[in-house]
Amino acid sequence: MPDLSCIFYQYYDIYKIMFNAITDVKGIKVGHASNFKALTGCTVILCENEAVGGIEIRGSASGTRAIDSLFSGHLVNKINAILLTGGSGFGLDATGGVMKYLEEKGKGFKTSVTKIPIVPSAVIYDLAIGDFKVRPDKVMGYQACKNATGGKFEEGSVGVGTGATVGKLLGIKHAMKGGLGTASIKLSDGIIVGALVVVNAFGDIIDVETGKIMAGARKSQDGKEFINSYEHIKKGLFKKNYPFQNTTLGVIATNALLSNAQATKVAQMALNGFVKTISPTHSLFDGDLIFVLSLGNLKADINTLGALSEEAIIKSAKRAIIKADGFNIIPAYKDLF
Repeated sequence: MPDLSCIFYQYYDIYKIMFNAITDVKGIKVGHASNFKALTGCTVILCENEAVGGIEIRGSASGTRAIDSLFSGHLVNKINAILLTGGSGFGLDATGGVMKYLEEKGKGFKTSVTKIPIVPSAVIYDLAIGDFKVRPDKVMGYQACKNATGGKFEEGSVGVGTGATVGKLLGIKHAMKGGLGTASIKLSDGIIVGALVVVNAFGDIIDVETGKIMAGARKSQDGKEFINSYEHIKKGLFKKNYPFQNTTLGVIATNALLSNAQATKVAQMALNGFVKTISPTHSLFDGDLIFVLSLGNLKADINTLGALSEEAIIKSAKRAIIKADGFNIIPAYKDLF
């Protein structure tokens, strides 16, 4: 009689249950640090081994740090982590905490005296709710690393998604709560594409399956009816001076082997997920961008990876809205539907 336990474990290894998260890509860990009183936070994506990265920026109000290694031709072309943080430009201070943690772990680009961790970072503007004087700092960045884990991690209004909001055409009082979401896709040949998105958009969030607005600018402060920001803008019914308090950020990770240029191409295609999910998107008032991380050695078609990344971004953005918490300050999806 055959050893059924052996057969079971072989089967499980091949078809093991996934977490539907970016952490399904081997070598990725995610950690949050959140301040639920000030309504801000940061999220770190740690790479167990160095990763090749790429980036595409489409919004005109982005805030970044140390993204040089994501471009072809740079001396250092491998990275150790990605940090997404609230606090606008102030929140980039949290990168120092991530670097401190990684240096202690012996991670980074080797120099004559120490290793310098390479941590590209990007910010969202979340100063309009909570306490704008409190921003993610070095302590929070370090704590996010200590909290990092593989497998399942918390989604919604946590980490960088703590103070995220969406639908701000009529101002924050008519807006809704945004958040952080994740999703992954696995092909039969073993290729995995995972995504993590923090939705803090100027525009409305669209359910791609139904074409309806899930979250966005509301006609009244206490109402459930949406104005439809795109249609509102077409009619000229909008404020002339928009607050620069938006940005949707995404991270794609894959076990496929990519160069810097290829990773950037995947990022370009992945941004179509924002186009289909957010209306309007990539405005002068958004800092929209996507990072791509390559951690494996599997060969894959770039077009396929781009299409999978777009789908993973769409799914992650939807989960970010569904999981969001309004903290009894701004309505969230689960408060209205």
